[in-house]
Amino acid sequence: MEEDKQADGVRLSAVWRDFCEQLAQAGDILDRPSAPGTPIDQAEGLRYLSRLTRTALNMLVDSADPDFPRIFLLTDDTIKIGADNPDNLYQQVVVRGDRDYRIWGKRNTVPYLSIGSKANRYAIDGTMASTGEIEFADVELGPDGSFEIIVSKTEKPGNWLPMADDTTLLIIRQTFNDKSKEEAAEVHIERISDGPELPAILTPQAIEAQLKGSAAWVRGTANTFADWSEWFMQEPNRIYQGKDQSVFYRAGGDPKIWYGHLYYDLAPGEALVIEAKPPKCRFWNFQLDNWWMESMDHVNRKVWVNGAQAKYEEDGSVIVVCADSDPGYGNWIDLSGHRSGTALWRWIEADEHPVPQARVVKL
Repeated sequence: MEEDKQADGVRLSAVWRDFCEQLAQAGDILDRPSAPGTPIDQAEGLRYLSRLTRTALNMLVDSADPDFPRIFLLTDDTIKIGADNPDNLYQQVVVRGDRDYRIWGKRNTVPYLSIGSKANRYAIDGTMASTGEIEFADVELGPDGSFEIIVSKTEKPGNWLPMADDTTLLIIRQTFNDKSKEEAAEVHIERISDGPELPAILTPQAIEAQLKGSAAWVRGTANTFADWSEWFMQEPNRIYQGKDQSVFYRAGGDPKIWYGHLYYDLAPGEALVIEAKPPKCRFWNFQLDNWWMESMDHVNRKVWVNGAQAKYEEDGSVIVVCADSDPGYGNWIDLSGHRSGTALWRWIEADEHPVPQARVVKL
């Protein structure tokens, strides 16, 4: 009877307040001296923090059990993180390195499909190191495009994705030339090693840890990419060369991609013109982002271009023009009300990595 009274007396409002206080610390990025103070950038910064919170709670509360893995979208057409690719479908799964998993499904017609196992440390030091990668050019498929991949620390016959002791996340990248015409891969996952038959009943200790982890992840992610924007600001209106590619890979990037980040800073009436001659490669694209490194509204505005959609010059080169309105030449990218922000050029599986050349012009 005494135990029942004690159980009925549990109150967790202090845990919620502590979570809110920790989460509020992420708002410090809005006050960074380097962060833009324009109404549009500050408004987008507030929205960005709300989006990070939404996806953190999904990942670390509702999708956090590695014994009962759940495929979810870390980013989508409204949740944007770290120069998310408009041509991508990003799917994630929380896992553990000491478990074995089976991934199965159907390839369908998406042109580029890869799965990476990662050690997600965004809440600790802003990294997401690769612990294993598999790309579907190397995956054995059935006659109907079906596949099965085993995910584990120890090597398995057939299609195998390695993990490590500190693996905590799988990232499934589906990259499209045209999402309206190509069919996404069908992907499922289950744990196949020993483990519980049912998810554990929720306890106060468990939800408190999940909320603390969510707040830490929001703070860590927000600060990581604010730091990146500050790097890029050191070399305005050109592809940033201050860090090597390993920095971007440690943050969760695909090792088969070359990442060309830049920071643009334009006066009224100015445009940013970028020229490049694509090498032989699997895929390329360019996108415009805000200062928080969110991709722009790629559902309603023309804020990116890829190799399948681009208009090419006679010599095979491409001209990209970031401007308030279509200048009538090259490939127009809508600034969407911004005068400054970040952007990204990708080469995927390229024979070489020429650095696109940028310049500011008056229109």
